[in-house]
Amino acid sequence: MKISRTKFVILFLVSAFAFQFITNALALSEVRLFPGNGESFLGTGSETGWRSVVSTILLPVKVVLIGPLIPFINFLRQEPDTPPPFFLIGFAFYWTMLALILYYLFGKIKRSANKHDF
Repeated sequence: MKISRTKFVILFLVSAFAFQFITNALALSEVRLFPGNGESFLGTGSETGWRSVVSTILLPVKVVLIGPLIPFINFLRQEPDTPPPFFLIGFAFYWTMLALILYYLFGKIKRSANKHDF
């Protein structure tokens, strides 16, 4: 199945924001897209047993999706009233770059597999 680059990036962004929202809803005390000040973006601050297990299982994915943005997040959190669009723009930019890299790698893998078919 061939998917356009734009469609892949849009699907990746929607999926990443949905993943961020759902994991924050499971791991944090409030249901929000971005945690409040003092709460971890990786969602590891939960005290409840099952929430702790879920956040531990999802931690590797969150490290890839959010880990490189921690310096950006810390910079924005220096100002207590940072508007949420700054977080949205930062996340969307990073996730777009990540999606383009994945699209390129998947394309190379597919071309390599097709070259070896007889």
